[in-house]
Amino acid sequence: MANLKKFFKKHKYSEETTVPPAVPEGLWVKCPKCGDAVYKEDVVTNAYVCPKCRGVFRIKAKTRIRQVTDENSFQEWFVGLDTDNPLNYPGYPEKIEALREKTHLDEAIRIGEASIDGQPVVIGVCDSRFLMASMGYVVGEKITRSIEEATRRKLPVILFCCSGGARMQEGMVSLMQMAKTSAAIKEHSKAGLLYLSVLTDPTTGGVTASFAMLGDIILAEPGALIGFAGPRVIQQTIGQKLPEGFQRAEFLVEHGIIDGIVQRDKLKETLSYLVRMHQPSEHYAGFTMENPAAMQDFYKKKNRPAPQEMTAWERVLVARSSKRPTSLDYIREIFGGFMELHGDRAFRDDGAVVGGIAHLDGQPVTVIGIQKGKNTRENINCNFGMPSPEGYRKALRLMKQAEKFNRPIINFVDTPGAFCGVEAEERGQGEAIARNLMEMSDLKVPVLSIVIGEGGSGGALALAVGNEVWMMENATYSILSPEGFASILWKDSKMAKQAAEVMKITAQDLKELQIVERVIPELEAASQENLTEISEYMKIQMKKFLRRQEGKSRDELARERYERFRRM
Repeated sequence: MANLKKFFKKHKYSEETTVPPAVPEGLWVKCPKCGDAVYKEDVVTNAYVCPKCRGVFRIKAKTRIRQVTDENSFQEWFVGLDTDNPLNYPGYPEKIEALREKTHLDEAIRIGEASIDGQPVVIGVCDSRFLMASMGYVVGEKITRSIEEATRRKLPVILFCCSGGARMQEGMVSLMQMAKTSAAIKEHSKAGLLYLSVLTDPTTGGVTASFAMLGDIILAEPGALIGFAGPRVIQQTIGQKLPEGFQRAEFLVEHGIIDGIVQRDKLKETLSYLVRMHQPSEHYAGFTMENPAAMQDFYKKKNRPAPQEMTAWERVLVARSSKRPTSLDYIREIFGGFMELHGDRAFRDDGAVVGGIAHLDGQPVTVIGIQKGKNTRENINCNFGMPSPEGYRKALRLMKQAEKFNRPIINFVDTPGAFCGVEAEERGQGEAIARNLMEMSDLKVPVLSIVIGEGGSGGALALAVGNEVWMMENATYSILSPEGFASILWKDSKMAKQAAEVMKITAQDLKELQIVERVIPELEAASQENLTEISEYMKIQMKKFLRRQEGKSRDELARERYERFRRM
């Protein structure tokens, strides 16, 4: 009603008008999220997003393609495939013809070649107006043929998914499309090519259990319904009451199933960035070293007094300080274009481990860090920097993704140790750490790990199987905490100070033991005040590290890492 009053006022009508004017048909649309009536024109100009609550409207495939691709670049493929009626389902052929005439669609997906900011891609968009974008033979065949063509031409694939699932009217023929499309994606993946999946409202059933969930990176629109069995099916089948927000995009991020949510007005920019970051590359240093000689005595030129000597226990306290920069602080300071990716694809997004893709002066890299908080609230969100199994599995997922795309991996380690709660044991904490150690040993890309604070036991080692491992001067790296060491060996945790000296856990100790290759100097304990200075030093040393890896084969990188640990 409020919107109608605004309309009347805008057109100089009063509430007392005896005969109100007729509102032109189609002038108003109802928001699917807040339920308010909004001007259709406002919705259209706002990328079909409610200007009030940011609720997302379903849109046609044609509109979607226009929003995310370069103008007039889309060329549709494989039009005119015949839809069979394998079940002889009554009225099915007539239904298909009627939908084709009504929607002007060939089938429930439009797919073909286009460009995004000049970058060629294969892009497909499901359209819910055509039998709720269910997947029958033609949909499966169009997707499969297009992915095969993308593999031949070495093109990335982007699929905008929405669907009610497998097409009931085609029975088992429809179900087989799940396996067929998945097999095509596997061949595309083996060729080292990028597949991006964008989930829109709704994505359910057999599509969710096949091509929708197989993306190297899986994004979703806000509020999209995503699930294998839809809410109605669950409720009617087992009578289970569903929690608020169940199966919405936000729910899936929290539970580690998808990488993230992207607002519609940021979609083209995000897709363009991801395609650019996944261009095939055989080199690890697409940059020039700026003034490397000046960095030989980077800290001497600051004309500062030498730092005072510290005991091992004092360094333990500094390493644990809440004032030290976190992994995210270094990631944001050193790298450009960091895009965080979420989840282990199975259970949860562990806030203790952050990771994603970024660039180091133009060189695409995968960056991962164990994250601590700076206050109580942040520490609760990241579990005080103690990863759970799903955190390690997320890290491994991102590292394997980096291997596929030939991206160097840079890890930041800062943890008192892996989380040791009942839940962690139930979900296989030991196996998750062991799996990381095994898989990291054979990664075919350069791996650099930097201990920036605490390096606690196997929980730290699970991200530190690198070609090189560095430590900050005030970091520690230990078999367990000094308190634990004293408690186990001397039956007195109060002897932690003495234990710290015996354990040889400082950066200098471990450099002498050849456990680490480099010590990053701290003239003053790392803090927000000297974050930029330390990050500049780290960045230049990282670039030198990557230059040292140039020319090495993938097998050589893995063999060097194996030999590094074999010597210990």
